[in-house]
Amino acid sequence: MNTAALRQLIAQARQQETAKHALAMFLQDQLERLHPSIRLPEDDALGALTGFVIAYIEEVPDVLDAAATVAREAGIESAIKPVLKIAEHFFLQPPELMAGHEGLEGLLDEAYLAHRLVEEVNDRYIAHLGQPLIPLDTTRANLIAHQLIGEPFANQLDEAVHHALAGMLDDASFDQPSVQAYRERLAAPDTASAWRRWPCLSQQLGLELQLKA
Repeated sequence: MNTAALRQLIAQARQQETAKHALAMFLQDQLERLHPSIRLPEDDALGALTGFVIAYIEEVPDVLDAAATVAREAGIESAIKPVLKIAEHFFLQPPELMAGHEGLEGLLDEAYLAHRLVEEVNDRYIAHLGQPLIPLDTTRANLIAHQLIGEPFANQLDEAVHHALAGMLDDASFDQPSVQAYRERLAAPDTASAWRRWPCLSQQLGLELQLKA
């Protein structure tokens, strides 16, 4: 994993934002179009929305590092690493449909791809093993990002995720002895302890942006 390169891209985009304020202008336009289920503080709606987007983007390298670490410790790195490399690839070499998307606004699209990919991986682990690969619940944050990106483009990004995962992590992947051994370790105290090292994304970002019940 080359998450250092991802962090460098994000740092460069933040410097660019300081000079051009492109993300701020984009989000200012979004404020009037947000779904009413998205709640923002009245005193600083733009600040909260900007904080959410930056945190959502900056979380990607941490999420990928977390998934890689848990997979390595669980002995299932061979099944997970190719998937994580796809998420990394979304950042370092974005798909053609991302052409012209630059700065933090562009990285929001790429972060959405990466987070959705991890979400899909977690869903497959839950379906087969009853537990996610890592306990990072990005569902709510991804719904908010989907709204910010807007349809139909966000739907195109979802299709890109499904296409990238085609043929990967199928039923046969979960029949591997290493994955079955991981299933047996899920209830072990050391596994639960390892998971607690990675805070829930929705809890982190929920302090700034929440969906109403």
